Amino acid sequence: MKIKVAETAGFCFGVKRAVDKVYQLIEEGVSPIYTLGPIIHNEEVVSDLTQKGVQVISEDDLPCLNRGTVVIRSHGVGKHIYDLLRKTGLDYVDVTCPFVLKIHRIVEKESNDGKQIVIFGDPDHPEVKGICGWCNGPYTVLSGKEETEHFTPVPGKELCVVSQTTFNYNKFKELVEILSKKSYYNNVLNISNILNTICNATEERQKEAKNIAGEVDTMLVIGGRRSSNTQKLFEICKEECGNTYYIQTPVDLDSEMFHHSSYVGITAGASTPKKIIEEVQEHVRIKF
Repeated sequence: MKIKVAETAGFCFGVKRAVDKVYQLIEEGVSPIYTLGPIIHNEEVVSDLTQKGVQVISEDDLPCLNRGTVVIRSHGVGKHIYDLLRKTGLDYVDVTCPFVLKIHRIVEKESNDGKQIVIFGDPDHPEVKGICGWCNGPYTVLSGKEETEHFTPVPGKELCVVSQTTFNYNKFKELVEILSKKSYYNNVLNISNILNTICNATEERQKEAKNIAGEVDTMLVIGGRRSSNTQKLFEICKEECGNTYYIQTPVDLDSEMFHHSSYVGITAGASTPKKIIEEVQEHVRIKF
């Protein structure tokens, strides 16, 4: 069985930085440690941290805490969370991804300048919720083609368009084209800025996954079920290779996946540890 593993598979810079920081705090004896939501969307990592005493909390839990260190994960949070942390007096460590912080600064400035913010992304994703929390005025989250086609801006408002860092790059281009056509042909949109804020690592990962999926008989995409960027990788690979599977660990592998396959491709989301990628690769090599 020939196997090709994507060079860009696994932890991105922002995720590695966040996870490493939590383990550093554990080694330094900091206690108790709380993460505001799961530090990453990977059950294996979160489970290991839980065993080491790290507790996952929500925004609603913050007013009830009187001691400890809160870790703001790489997805980032809205401005009101920082205000709440300062009010409670809790120590906190901010490991928001720099690419996400850049979007926070953009939407804060542009909305303060009176513009309506349009965000391409998943409205339920923590990163998008955090971005919304820096908008000081009207904003809209658009996740797909139909929503974008029916989008109507606040009258008289210029638009500033940004994107979730892990958004599908091809989808971003498609939605930008829809808005641009509405602006040009219908004169109903006044777009001042369209900013591609998808991080470079995401673009490279998606392009490489697409290329590999186009070459192989079976494509494996490894990642947590709640991982937005892994889901997008799966969608991209599925378009190129019908025999594409979304797995979390080697346990999810099945011989039926490799029926009549001689060439297997493997990629993984930004929240997938290198150890799991290696385990899947070894399992495929030995078992199938």
